[in-house]
Amino acid sequence: MTQKKYNISVEATLEVIGGKWKCVILCHLTHGTHRTSDLKRKMPHITQKMLTQQLRELEDDGIVRRIVYNQVPPKVEYELTEYGWSLKPILDSLCAWGEVHILKEHDELASVLEDNGLNKL
Repeated sequence: MTQKKYNISVEATLEVIGGKWKCVILCHLTHGTHRTSDLKRKMPHITQKMLTQQLRELEDDGIVRRIVYNQVPPKVEYELTEYGWSLKPILDSLCAWGEVHILKEHDELASVLEDNGLNKL
């Protein structure tokens, strides 16, 4: 099998955390362990299929750990691995830049950002 080549290292980063939902999932997980239903409730526009797919990909890349509890009904939780926690500064920078961009485009955060406890309003 041929080893993949990248033109620039950011391609490797985007291969793991790129797309519409992965960074959002990761931001929620920086605030603690979550069940799938918790994540779905916090991201109402993501489909269950997409959430499951993104969590599996993050798990395959060693960013997220899936914890299965042996009980009835079954309980599954997700948390960041130590490797996943290494993305926290990147996620914080993305959030900070997003706030600056929102202020530039809309002059205020409150009318654009959800009041969900994650945002500085």
